Amino acid sequence: MKTKELVLMALFMGIGAVLHMVAPPILFGMKPDIMLPMMFLGILLFPKIQYVLVLSLATGVISALTTSAPGGQISNLVEKPITAVVFFILLLIIPKQINMKITAPILTAICTAISGVIFLTMALYVIGLMEGSFIALFIGVVLPAALFNVIFTIILYPIIQNILQRSHFTFALK
Repeated sequence: MKTKELVLMALFMGIGAVLHMVAPPILFGMKPDIMLPMMFLGILLFPKIQYVLVLSLATGVISALTTSAPGGQISNLVEKPITAVVFFILLLIIPKQINMKITAPILTAICTAISGVIFLTMALYVIGLMEGSFIALFIGVVLPAALFNVIFTIILYPIIQNILQRSHFTFALK
């Protein structure tokens, strides 16, 4: 692991943590997870399994510390590593010929939905409110979060990619 790559990923984590803390709650105190697209950007720029594991664990811990959702602490610690590995596997499966500016938002949407399903299932199981709450929270929180994360990724990924290219920073996917 290179120090400059770890520093850049830590910067993504810090930005994601600040945005996660200031995001307003949407439904029942639950907020869209803005740390997810920052984790996804880190994985897109540095697609190595050791980086995926470090990013996912750090994102899970920071999300657990900053969540306001009931049962969200345990859910974040479990859900982030699973989501990161799924994102990484999907990224490896996709052919290299497909433009990453198209692939990144699609993967973000899919993995935000996966993240939301895992988070809600875990959180609702922990607090014991499984009946009827899942669909309402999925529609009211996860789908708007997925839309926001896709827009966020569409805007931010090309900007970060351009900055890194101009600074002669080497990264894997273009």
